[in-house]
Amino acid sequence: MTAGEAGRTTAGEAGRTTAALRRYPVLIALCVAALFMVVPFLIVTVNAFKSPTEYAQHGPLSLPDGLYTQGIEDFWERVDFGRKLVNSVLISGSVAVLAVVLSVLNAYAIGIGRIRFRTWVLAFFVLANMLPQEALVYPVYYLSKEVGLYDTRLSVIIVFTVIQAAFGTYLLSAVLGRFPREILEAARIDGANTWQVLWRIVVPVSRPTLGVLLVFFFIWTWNEFLLPLVMLISNDNQTVSVALGVLQGQRLMDATMTNAAALLGVLPAIVFFLVFQRTLTRGIAVGAVK
Repeated sequence: MTAGEAGRTTAGEAGRTTAALRRYPVLIALCVAALFMVVPFLIVTVNAFKSPTEYAQHGPLSLPDGLYTQGIEDFWERVDFGRKLVNSVLISGSVAVLAVVLSVLNAYAIGIGRIRFRTWVLAFFVLANMLPQEALVYPVYYLSKEVGLYDTRLSVIIVFTVIQAAFGTYLLSAVLGRFPREILEAARIDGANTWQVLWRIVVPVSRPTLGVLLVFFFIWTWNEFLLPLVMLISNDNQTVSVALGVLQGQRLMDATMTNAAALLGVLPAIVFFLVFQRTLTRGIAVGAVK
């Protein structure tokens, strides 16, 4: 090996070492952020299986002597959690699917169809995303009363489908606006009509992005509180988040039951996220590559 080659090898190794050292602060920051997110969930989980006596004697940071499940059972029976869980899954799942479909149809017209006044239409969707939900409470309440949909799950599904589709339309319009025109032209030359181009070409290619939107829409709708609180007043139609808020507001729960309620409320969303984690990661990775 010549002196020049040895110098280049040494310089290359030094450069790789420097690049590796630069990654450590980022890795440490990510680990700290993960701890901030995981530790509260672990504390809630531990306290959900404590008895009120253990919690009062040893505090929230101690480990339980055994698995105390009475708090979870009492909360489940008190709020009829099974029915609330079905309501939340039905509403969140329906909104996620319908909002993705509506977003695809809107974005296809805006991003690929290039409708007139495209910029103004996108500005309208941006404005819809920025509008606070407090401003929607009275109009939505009044309209649902007029059409006979008040205190029904369908009314909440319709409202949140429109709200989530506004964001989905804005995002997908930017994605479909950069869709390769050569593929579309080749499909039209082969005799594909507008619907065939959408469902056989655009949707399969955009599937990773649609999967990300599906996961986000489900979790966002699951966590909604204000509009379901206003629109769903009967016990049979309420969601998990509304049941948690109403029961805690009545001050009928001790500390361990409160933790049990928090655990039961967040656990289905976490399970859904873990099940579709690969879809979410794949969609983000594909978007980064594009």
